[in-house]
Amino acid sequence: MSRSVQLSSSPLLASKTPVWRSKLIVAAMALAFVGLAVRASYVQVFENAFFKRQGEVRFARTLTLPANRGRILDRNGLILASSVPAPSVWANPEEIDRSPEGLRQLGKWLEMTPAELAKKLENEDKTFVWLRRQMDEQAVKEIMALNIKGIYSIKEYKRLYPEGESAAHIVGFTNVEDKGQEGVELIFQNQLAGKPGARRVIKDRLGRVVEDVGQMTPPLDGEDLQLSIDSKVQFFAYQKLREAVLENKAKAGSVVVLDAQSGEILALANYPSYSPDKRVNLSGEQLRNRALTDSFEPGSTMKPFTIALALEKGLIKPETIIQTAPGSINITGSTITDSHPHGALTVNEVIQKSSNVGTVKIAMQMQPREMWEIFTAVGLGQKPQLPFPGVVSGRLRAAKTWRPVEQATMSYGYGVSVSLFQMARAYTIFASDGKSLPATLIKNGQIPVGVPVISPANAEAMRHMLNMAAGPGGTAPRAQANGYSVGGKTGTAHKQEGKGYAGKKYRGVFVGLAPIEHPRIVVAVMIDEPSNGVYFGGDVAAPVFSQTVQQSLRLLGVQPDMNVKPQIVANRVEESF
Repeated sequence: MSRSVQLSSSPLLASKTPVWRSKLIVAAMALAFVGLAVRASYVQVFENAFFKRQGEVRFARTLTLPANRGRILDRNGLILASSVPAPSVWANPEEIDRSPEGLRQLGKWLEMTPAELAKKLENEDKTFVWLRRQMDEQAVKEIMALNIKGIYSIKEYKRLYPEGESAAHIVGFTNVEDKGQEGVELIFQNQLAGKPGARRVIKDRLGRVVEDVGQMTPPLDGEDLQLSIDSKVQFFAYQKLREAVLENKAKAGSVVVLDAQSGEILALANYPSYSPDKRVNLSGEQLRNRALTDSFEPGSTMKPFTIALALEKGLIKPETIIQTAPGSINITGSTITDSHPHGALTVNEVIQKSSNVGTVKIAMQMQPREMWEIFTAVGLGQKPQLPFPGVVSGRLRAAKTWRPVEQATMSYGYGVSVSLFQMARAYTIFASDGKSLPATLIKNGQIPVGVPVISPANAEAMRHMLNMAAGPGGTAPRAQANGYSVGGKTGTAHKQEGKGYAGKKYRGVFVGLAPIEHPRIVVAVMIDEPSNGVYFGGDVAAPVFSQTVQQSLRLLGVQPDMNVKPQIVANRVEESF
């Protein structure tokens, strides 16, 4: 048997431990616990804000809750622009499962090749990359059903434009961030956009929401906006304009339709146009809202204002005879001619035949200041009060700078520049008993207070002259509309090129109103550079006016005021430039 060891007799155990050592150890342990308690108090009670911030940086996120953009409606409540759900797909490249089969299926729904998808995932930001924005909801559901790690979706909206290219220059479009870029979408961005909401959440390391933090701020949807536009009138006017531009092999064209009673814009269209939903490779030619941004010399469409002023001043009457023979007149060394001699004409016939000589003889009886005042009173030389970007004011020089020959040429539309919209609005004085109406793009349902320019009697006299100009023997018999009486004035002007005029480039214009006794609409049409053999406003612009008037008045519920089909004369009467 082994010998038992008496542990109590071990010299090591038998030695006495100094009391101070045990006290030191106990004291050190106590100090350690006190230090931990102090540190815990410091972290959790006194200086917890810093550590909370650090925790939030790592795990807390603020999620933006998108607001639904307001709709754009026409005057009858039909939709011109609206938002629909269009979720977007994004990825966390650090987490994504890159199995070949999974990526192949993902690329299929994203409409990407494996190489394109791989390039997307090689992003500088290793935690976030957009794979595709504003997708079809069903496609996103199929993607999420693949259960690929690191692939996520987020709720977004995209804009739809039911009227397409016919209303593009009015409505405009938004970008992928739902911010207005053109037209009404840009002008009324703040009103339409609303305010996004916010949701504060805690996410785990895989990006999954664990819990909400704080109070959620719900999104405030944008307001709907109702325009004065009639989408049916707009569509028809655009279609007829487009046909005319293509038929006449023209560079471009514009049309404006105003409500002659309220000044509301019922239609405003340009060609070339574009589809707001498909904006690939857009050019400036397509984007330009020519009716508002392009200025030109209006030609003979200015003559009614010169004649109206002379009537207002009592210098002439509609039956006054003006001798235009021999078809030309010399003003301080410059010769002004008619397209062919007319001889003696009444004032009515001066407008009907579009005589430059007759108009100049009447104009030179007045002071430049007087002509400048009526041009200004109808809105020429001033920027229209419309919020569109790029709206031009045109050019109307101060009267004191006019030389006699410039006064003469301005009387029939040379030496002054206007936009087509300005001409449409200017003609409201003939449609609304001599008052110039303010124009608006927003439906207001109120009769505006017009500014008197000429007397109601003289406005009526001018309507009769305009009716003659659009009838047999006038410069625009093709402006006649089935069932409705019309009146208007043609204009054909050489296009400016450099410091002079292009020999074979023209703009054909027609501005008129209907029905003639109690006008409901004013329509202005401009065809730019027609090159198919005809270029007079009565040939290229008047037919668009005729078709637009017929359809618009029917859509507006205006009863026909003529029982017989207008007789179109066979021989074209050429207007003087």
